[in-house]
Amino acid sequence: MDPTDPHIPGSTPAGISRRRFLGGLAAVTGALALAPSRALATLGSSRELSFVHTHTGEALSVAYWKGGLYHQDGLARVDAFLRDFRTGERHAIDPALLDQLHELKLATGTSAPFQVISGYRSPRTNEALRAGGGGQARHSFHMQGRAIDIRLGGVSSRSLRDAALDLRRGGVGYYESEDFVHVDTGPVRRW
Repeated sequence: MDPTDPHIPGSTPAGISRRRFLGGLAAVTGALALAPSRALATLGSSRELSFVHTHTGEALSVAYWKGGLYHQDGLARVDAFLRDFRTGERHAIDPALLDQLHELKLATGTSAPFQVISGYRSPRTNEALRAGGGGQARHSFHMQGRAIDIRLGGVSSRSLRDAALDLRRGGVGYYESEDFVHVDTGPVRRW
């Protein structure tokens, strides 16, 4: 990996950005604080996620964590998949968001892929949706790669919302009429 890769601002010679290193450190620390025996037991295992994009029809299955480390190739594949599908713009996705999704997958006991409604949104896309009366937040976490709108096959959106709330790891929005759940890595809150 090229340590000057523009995809990873502030890359170190090892190719790991400070943001991603700190995100991984925070995830491990948090996991140890909440469930030390479970966290230690899974530290060396692989974390995999599967997605289907509802707008593009694309699918992705990826291991983003192996042997206690985030893997840059897996993270880059997620960044590409969760791009702003309207403009093609990409942004680094917060690894803590992927950890939330992984925990949701475990909590719900499903192997179904996450159905993605919206991942990263460029500021231009976010503003266009806001102008159209969509209700998007002016400073949406989607624009920072820290939010995703999802469904999960075989799990009702209400149950998915409840599982996300139980994690207490960020914002959780429930959109009953559109049948999806928003999760983000911001402060713990609900709507």
